[in-house]
Amino acid sequence: MPSPFETERLALRPFSKADVDKLCELDSDPDVMRFLNGGVATPREVIRTRILPWFMSFDRDCAGLGFWAAHEKASGDFIGWFELHPEEGRDPDELALGYRLRRKFWRKGYATEGSRALIGRAFRELGARRVFAAAYSENLASRGVLEKCGMRAARTYRAIADDMPATYVASDAVFPSDDIEYVLDRGDWARAAAIASRPD
Repeated sequence: MPSPFETERLALRPFSKADVDKLCELDSDPDVMRFLNGGVATPREVIRTRILPWFMSFDRDCAGLGFWAAHEKASGDFIGWFELHPEEGRDPDELALGYRLRRKFWRKGYATEGSRALIGRAFRELGARRVFAAAYSENLASRGVLEKCGMRAARTYRAIADDMPATYVASDAVFPSDDIEYVLDRGDWARAAAIASRPD
């Protein structure tokens, strides 16, 4: 189970069964779901029986990895979630980074803050060789977040429903553009961190 931790403005904790309503509210916003499945709300039953159990499935075999429910420390409000974990079919030292935030908390720097914290955890504590993330090519906001975190675009590809993780729900939406995979290697992260730590 992922351990709770904090950033300057965020408190992150493991998910529990009591979080169904929070996830339903998050995934019912068509703006939140726009670049995921065309704006279709995730059915409550899918969240209850598929998505939340997956979020909660990361146990002692995945120490320090998984999904975190994120809360704004100042208000205590649930703002969304962050993820960091290996992905099936890829090297175990490559970790997938992701997040999904409620619309009222967009453009406040929370996505960047939480993502940077997990990237730091991946390299400092978990020995990752690479962190990767995906963003729809027209989702300029998410692409900007990944670039602020020091990640670079590595490839473009067309996602298909069979390849989508449990946090995506297939729909009839047809997207005209591709997904972009962003990556950050350990060496590039270490060099950037060393530069950032130098005194002015």
